[in-house]
Amino acid sequence: MDDVLRIRGGKPLEGKISLPGAKNAINKLLIASLLSDQPSIFTNVPNIGEVEITVALCREIGSQVHWNRQEGVLEIVTRELNTSYVPQRFCGANRIPILMIGALLGRTDQDIIVPTVGGDRIGRRPIDFHLQALRQLGASIEYRSMKKEGAYFAQAHDGLTGALITLPFPSVGATENTILAAVRARGETVIKNAAIEPEIVDLILYLRNLGANITLDVDRTIHIQGTRKFYPVQHRVIPDRIVAASMASAAIATKGRVFVEGAEHLHLITFLNKLREVGGGFQVREEGIEFFYDGPLQGGLHLETDVHPGFMTDWQQPFVVLLTQAHGVSVVHETVYENRFGYTDALKQMGAELEIFKQCLGGKECRYASQGHNHSLIVKGATPLKGGKITIPDLRAGFAYVMAALLSQEESHIYGLPYLERGYENLIENLKGLGADIEIIAPSKVEV
Repeated sequence: MDDVLRIRGGKPLEGKISLPGAKNAINKLLIASLLSDQPSIFTNVPNIGEVEITVALCREIGSQVHWNRQEGVLEIVTRELNTSYVPQRFCGANRIPILMIGALLGRTDQDIIVPTVGGDRIGRRPIDFHLQALRQLGASIEYRSMKKEGAYFAQAHDGLTGALITLPFPSVGATENTILAAVRARGETVIKNAAIEPEIVDLILYLRNLGANITLDVDRTIHIQGTRKFYPVQHRVIPDRIVAASMASAAIATKGRVFVEGAEHLHLITFLNKLREVGGGFQVREEGIEFFYDGPLQGGLHLETDVHPGFMTDWQQPFVVLLTQAHGVSVVHETVYENRFGYTDALKQMGAELEIFKQCLGGKECRYASQGHNHSLIVKGATPLKGGKITIPDLRAGFAYVMAALLSQEESHIYGLPYLERGYENLIENLKGLGADIEIIAPSKVEV
């Protein structure tokens, strides 16, 4: 049985942390490096489990990787492909394997075989948008049953050809997969209604240095001119805006003060606006942003998650915990994933007053309207939270539970630590450094 996280809450977080590189950026950059046989050096690489999985995936197909975890520097080069088959053991590990299709279609004329997608259980996250776009570029893709799981078989024996592609929804994954495939396609590819998250802009900047010709218009349109000439690249990974928002929420909810070094104002505008609406304090500095408790928090907030530049879906879990400490009733409408409130059951056991609804509450109707999904939430505060024994179901829920435990005056035990390790570098050490009473213990030390 895995170790357990023991937290004795009730202490304000005080001090300073440095942001690691973004998990949602580095994994895509590693896959993008497969487009060429040139070396890439990435700096500000987070030492987390999710990167370990992606590195293992790249090594499996022929990449040579040297990763200095202490310095946060990773060098990768894929001179030749050993295989274009991603083994079934990577099935369910994360959502990265599906991006291998886009990256490898222009690198090999062999069949590319990737297992079905995995990742956190926060909704179906169908890949129909990926497949439709790749087929428009000339790829042949089909799903086949293999052993106990399924896999996608893809190939482009005659190469890919640029096309005009309009995504039905600005999906991050579909945008990334289409960009990767288009880099080696003949002619120009135009992607309309594309996702424009900071991590995608970071990917575009890397690909431009690699040798690609890519432009981004203001109306969610991306132009990619196919190329076959590539160069060595050194690239710094952008800071993790999800970790920044998580630590900000925890600092304010615990009535503390934390300086988040490396936090980018531009990447956090929507989050900061909502933070200010509830009365949370922050000060933007050249080196980062300081977050602090600035008096009683006020609810009465309507929050709607959306694609960038909207309120990020990965920000809502810690923000919901923050809202449990705000006076009044607030509404949270999740429009990106249909099953992202599963974590609230444990919060209710810890004393949070939460109610889930199938209707689109406030704002506008979303694509989940009248489909029976629990995708709206009412939060009543301010509510004292109590300790508990909690099992983490997914990465972002994991931090919400840690944050709730930090607010409780009692002791909490949290199970499922590998989820946290996937996305938060040195989280326990960082929280200890901020004054939290937190430690890892053996399951045998947990009182029944």
